[in-house]
Parts: sequence; structure tokens; C-alpha cells
Amino acid sequence: MNTTASTITPISEAPKQPQQRQTAKDIIAANVKSLIEQLEAGHSDALTAYLDAMSRFHNYSFGNILEIARQRPSATRVAGLYAWNQLGRKVKKGEKGIRILAPIVGIKRKKDEEANKDITKQNTRVLVGFRNAYVFDVEQTEGAELPTLREMTGTVGENRDRLVSFIEAQGIELAFTEKIAPALGMSYGGKIAILPGQSEAEEFSTLVHELAHEMLHKAERRTTTTKVVRETEAEAIAFVIGKAVDLETGTASADYINLYHGNASLLIESLEVIQQASAVILAALQPPTAAEAEMPDAELAKVA
Repeated sequence: MNTTASTITPISEAPKQPQQRQTAKDIIAANVKSLIEQLEAGHSDALTAYLDAMSRFHNYSFGNILEIARQRPSATRVAGLYAWNQLGRKVKKGEKGIRILAPIVGIKRKKDEEANKDITKQNTRVLVGFRNAYVFDVEQTEGAELPTLREMTGTVGENRDRLVSFIEAQGIELAFTEKIAPALGMSYGGKIAILPGQSEAEEFSTLVHELAHEMLHKAERRTTTTKVVRETEAEAIAFVIGKAVDLETGTASADYINLYHGNASLLIESLEVIQQASAVILAALQPPTAAEAEMPDAELAKVA
């Protein structure tokens, strides 16, 4: 992990003074305002391209998912020849297709006298049977890169270690495991799992996102909020903190919120909890004062 010094905008040397608390509040308010403006602007070009590409991939039945997994366990994203061609990719020469079952749909026509009684039932689509069809995994194709959502970039320096220390101080277990792939992070209620191999900016943002779930979405609140609200709140906090430590966030957070059908109005409704949680995390990322740095750990714990 890069340890280049990178700190948040200095908020205070004595955090308990009202004027310096206001400074932290201003940082949070400015970053929330920036995110609201992005959401109000609508989908970014990156998100539009991503959604357009994803719309070309079908949702397969459970049976076909098992067939795909049996024939090519490493498959991650599959589509037919036409879909790949539409995305600017070609199937590599010699690649063997993955056999699935595709439905055959026919039209059941009503007699004229019956159709006249109910015009909505003139022609009814019915399942006639199934046929073999073949799809290919992305690894079996080549050509144009698939559209991706913009990622956060930058260095986090000591903020990463301070964030991890804060998470552990809350009694939250932190684990790095590939078992959660393709998810970047997961919150289990008292435990956070992070996918290894992310860039330091992405990992930091993911840690903040999952920490926000732990702070805000415990069992009692989880039952009174929707997933859209929870994801909007968690990602808004990740955006606020990311901006505060000088990460290049671009439209990554707005795109993520849009994917969960969140919007500016929803974010505004959650402003209070977003501001409160962001303030707590920002305080945890502050470097210790000179006096605190000289204190023994046991004495510092008493002050905290």
C-alpha cells in the first residue's frame, strides 16, 4: 500500500472548539452539494454506455445457469454471437460455444368470432418448446473493451491505516477474502469483508462504504429502510470522505447510486444521517495532535 502522506483538509488542532467543528461541517456540506449536483445532472456518459451494454446481456434461467457453469466454470459474462457483434466484439476462431436451451415461442390465433369478443386475446404468445442455442463467455471474444464505470483514483496515505484502526476500535471484524467476488465489499453486521487486489483509492472507498453500512444500517434500521436508501446513504458517505482526502472521485459515486435507482431527492432526505456519520469518520481520520502523539497509549485511550 502506498504510504505517501495524504491527509484530509485540516479541520482542527483542538476539535472541541465550535468554530473548527463548523469547518468540518462546511467540508461535508460542500461535498454533499457536489454529489447532489451530479445526481441532478442525470446519467453520466460512462453510466449510459454501461447500461446500454448491460442491456444486451440476458438473464438466464436457473437451468441454463447450471449448464453454463457445468460447461465453462470460469464464465463471467455470456452472450450470443449477435450480442457480441453489437458490442464490437468477435468470437475468437476455434472457440466452442456453451450450449443452452432457448425457448421457442409461437402465436396461438383465435377464431374470428372469438377474437371479436375480446380484441386483447386475438393472438396469444405460447411456449411451443425449446431448441439448442449457443453462447460465448467474454474470455472467448476479442475486440472493443466493454464499457465500465469510472473508478476512484488517488493516494490515501496514512488515512487508510487510520480508517482500519477506527473500524477495529468499533469492534468490527475486518477480513480480506476473494470469496465475496465479484462484490468489492460486504457488510455482515459486526463484520466487513473486502475483496483483495483493489487500487488503494477503490479499497479506501469500499471500506468507508461498508463502514457506513455498519454505522447506519444495523438490524433495527435495516427493517425500516429500503435497499435503495441504504446504498444511497453508504455511497454518499464514501463520496464525502473520498473527496475530503483528495481522491479523484469523478462520477463514480453518482453512477453507483443511479444503478440502485437512487436520486438527489432521496439523498436530501437522508442528509442528517449522512452528515453525522461523515463527521464521525472525518474526526477519526484526523492526525493526532502533538500532545496526543506524545501520550502513552493507555493514557490516550482514557482521553478518547
